Amino acid sequence: MLQSKLFLKPKKEIFKKDIPISHYYLLRGDFIEPSMSGVFRFLPLGLRVVRKIENIIRREMEKLGAQEVFLPAFQKKELWLKTERWEKIDPPLFIFKDRHEKEIALAPTHEEEIVDIVRKRVSSYKDLPLYLFQIQNKFRNEQRPSRGLLRAREFLMKDLYSFHATKDDLFQFYQKVKEAYLKIFRDCGLKAICVKAHSGSIGGDISHEFMVESEAGEDTILVCQKCDFAANVEKIGQEKECPSCKCDLVKKKAIEVGHIFSLMERYTLPLRATFKDKQGKENFILMGCYGIGIGRLMATVVEVWHDEKGIIWPQTISPFDVHLITIGNLPKLKKEAKRIETLFEKEGLEVLYDDRDISPGEKLVEADLIGIPWRLVLSERTMSKKKLEFKKRGDKKIKLFPLKDVKKLSQILLKNKK
Repeated sequence: MLQSKLFLKPKKEIFKKDIPISHYYLLRGDFIEPSMSGVFRFLPLGLRVVRKIENIIRREMEKLGAQEVFLPAFQKKELWLKTERWEKIDPPLFIFKDRHEKEIALAPTHEEEIVDIVRKRVSSYKDLPLYLFQIQNKFRNEQRPSRGLLRAREFLMKDLYSFHATKDDLFQFYQKVKEAYLKIFRDCGLKAICVKAHSGSIGGDISHEFMVESEAGEDTILVCQKCDFAANVEKIGQEKECPSCKCDLVKKKAIEVGHIFSLMERYTLPLRATFKDKQGKENFILMGCYGIGIGRLMATVVEVWHDEKGIIWPQTISPFDVHLITIGNLPKLKKEAKRIETLFEKEGLEVLYDDRDISPGEKLVEADLIGIPWRLVLSERTMSKKKLEFKKRGDKKIKLFPLKDVKKLSQILLKNKK
């Protein structure tokens, strides 16, 4: 893609006042733009990152055997009254009236909606287990949405719902989702810690959060340095000793990037979602739910992967794989750049080619800011040596590579993408 054609206007500087570094760089890099408090517009670069994250998540959901659905943002009051969440959910619902004076809520989550669908279609143990997921906007009536994508009022979320005939089957699937989540976060460049957590207004008997250590985090977790025990302070209080091995617990700030719940009959009982077992006895369907906030995940990656110059995207979710930059206006430079762009794209690499007629300094500063993993520079000096410069974002060292071997270079960079 030609950068001269890309809808992108990075900012040299923005007013910075007590905002997370992720918000600062995503604004400066023109990935996102605020529409109102806690509501954001995703611009082309930002949306490319979101789509990469979605693809990673979809792949793991489909490996679990989950099928994708898309549910409405408008929610019926009747269902929420049956589960007693219309007035009790925290934060409170966004509620409005249509022209017929009927109250409607904007969905912060979809337990009621999905159970309403499933109870009409599941009647026998033969219909279970069942796994359904969606990627859809959610609406949370946050009191202080002031941390960019880390705390928004409208945000994109993946939510998975599972339905089971037995506790054992629910538990086994719950463990599989744990592993899938840890892989999703690894594939996005993050090391997440699975911690015991409160179920909050979602409910259920067991709950775990996935936390990424960061000073920008609003959560405090306690982690054992010897065994794998970890918990949110909200869950166990200010304990100093690990309940598993009696070693000291270390307190750390963290960002929550995912949350899973064993709901059991929390929603299926009030909504009368049942099935008949092998003996013909009617039972309530058992249920789990599992969520990942995609915008928050994107911001968390930036909190972890950045330096004083800008973002350092992991190649798996970067908007492009390669940032190709020409310095100078010689026709042979542009011809060679076009050859490299075409060859790389044919090999399966996504290339942003900076063909703009601006100073070299501006090009390099913007390249560091938006953080594409690999930077390739063609100039009169490198062309005279029949070479190009290549550098990994975040590394100090610049290397030279023979122009005649650029296909080999594309294969090296492609390995890093996988």
